[in-house]
Amino acid sequence: MSFSLKLDSVLKELPDLEIRGSTDKSIITGISSLSNAKEGDLTFLANPKYKNEVKDTEASYVLLPMDHAESSRKQNQLYIKTQHPSRALARICRIIYAELFSAQRVGIDTTASVHDSAIIGDNVSIGPFCYVGKGARIGKNTLIESHCHIGEMASIGSDCRLYPNVKLLSLCEVGNGVHLNSGVVIGSEGYGFEQVGSVHEKIPHLGKVVIEDDVEIGANSCIDRARLEETRIGEGTKIDNLVQIGHNVKIGRGCLIVAQVGIAGSVEFEDGVVVGGQAGFAGHLKVGKGAKIAGQTGITKNVEAGAFLKGNPAIPVQLAHRISVLQRKLPDLFKRIAQDKDKK
Repeated sequence: MSFSLKLDSVLKELPDLEIRGSTDKSIITGISSLSNAKEGDLTFLANPKYKNEVKDTEASYVLLPMDHAESSRKQNQLYIKTQHPSRALARICRIIYAELFSAQRVGIDTTASVHDSAIIGDNVSIGPFCYVGKGARIGKNTLIESHCHIGEMASIGSDCRLYPNVKLLSLCEVGNGVHLNSGVVIGSEGYGFEQVGSVHEKIPHLGKVVIEDDVEIGANSCIDRARLEETRIGEGTKIDNLVQIGHNVKIGRGCLIVAQVGIAGSVEFEDGVVVGGQAGFAGHLKVGKGAKIAGQTGITKNVEAGAFLKGNPAIPVQLAHRISVLQRKLPDLFKRIAQDKDKK
């Protein structure tokens, strides 16, 4: 990726720096790994595993932890020490991202369809072939990319970004600073049917989805509208790609949900829950504050606050690790038993 970023604009965004070395360069032209970096690039060391690669990197600028003892041996190379190199790199990437991708094409594209009753805030961008329905509201500085659908009476707050092909269906609400990645569907019909004889009759879902501030939702994730009332995603929660969240689910603040998780209807997460990939949750359960659920775990009953569970059915993670170790010893154990029987 090609870009040009002034070094000074980066350094002023990073607190408590210690600079070692010197350079006559003032522009960062790329970001790369230690081993692949070239002149003009910025690189970083966050994992001690790669410490030996620092001395050989060709990068012009190297982000390092404060306890890195070595000095640069190359001309035109800066060692930039900070308490958290990975966090520092994240800040720099946000600056680059803003320059490369966030330049808003303020206004409504001529191919977009926006209902006359929709309320559009200042500095909003609505891209090609978007649809904004009757009574919809879009807050200031929000960027809506191509082929997005904003349903009737739906609302979006300020400083949001909807990537191409996002569907925000009728009545659903999105807070401020929310990012919805490509293919996200908010407010799809919940999965509910009533069996009448041999026929499954559909239960209409008349509720909505509420997404609080600073939430990010990954590509092709789906969040179902409530049967009644609301499905809610709490402030600061981050959801990965291909996650399915059922009707009337309540997700607390600051939760992390990794790819391919499935959450059945009416489950409640308290704040700070972390869920690994492909975990599944049966309906009408409560997961306590700060609980951690390992990948591919099956949750079929309530989870206490602070628990760390693994397996299917779920058990405490330390017990799961002990069982795993013992399973590997089973062939030797059966062999010894068979030998003992032969001796008798």
